Amino acid sequence: MSQPTISFPIFGPFEVILHNKPDDCWISFLGKVFDVTPLIKQYKRQDCVKPLIAFAGKDVSNWFDERTGDIQYRVHPITGVEVPYLPHGPLPETECEVPSTKWRPYENPPWWMSQKYQIGLLTKMVRPLKIINMLLAKEAIINVCCEDTFYRIAERYSIYNSETDSYTWVYLDNVIEMDKTMDENGIPDDREKMAELGIPKTFYIPSVFLYYKDDLKHLEDLSDDDHELDAEVCCTCAAIDKPKPFNLF
Repeated sequence: MSQPTISFPIFGPFEVILHNKPDDCWISFLGKVFDVTPLIKQYKRQDCVKPLIAFAGKDVSNWFDERTGDIQYRVHPITGVEVPYLPHGPLPETECEVPSTKWRPYENPPWWMSQKYQIGLLTKMVRPLKIINMLLAKEAIINVCCEDTFYRIAERYSIYNSETDSYTWVYLDNVIEMDKTMDENGIPDDREKMAELGIPKTFYIPSVFLYYKDDLKHLEDLSDDDHELDAEVCCTCAAIDKPKPFNLF
């Protein structure tokens, strides 16, 4: 029976590099992103986790064979046996070189060929995008993955504006379809063409304009405030209008 296909999120190198500590360790290789933090905890204080910690947040595709997805192998100069090629030291589940009395077979696939630690896929290309808020007259340049839909781009942009769904996104004169990518919305990537002409790739960054649409999202909150204000006014008016007792003496 074939395994069900898992839909993984897409990450950029600028996201992977943030997870560069022993208690939060990501690596990428062969287009995949792995969270090896549990692996480091499992082999805590053992030498085999040192390469993972040293290369935390980085791409280690050179450790693996692109054709097979397995780790690189070399021929042992003494035994003539194929053994894992480990220039940075042993890795978990490759601690010893066969033949060895310490060798034990593993029941499951090694960690680099298992989906247990895989959390996503590495983007094929990172693209810059300028987002201009026409209401606030502010702009921001962010990096996005070429596979990102504009819903995902809006999530990335939310650190600058948490009300992204209250805006209409426009490129040139066209309203952007939020469930499509930049390419699918007709936003070209001209960086290679500019490089061929000797123009810096950062000379032009495509811009998307945000136009505020009055969706009355906060109308209910304002109505509640009005009711509270009316109640306070009524209480004040009642206190003023209440007749005071007449004292003859």
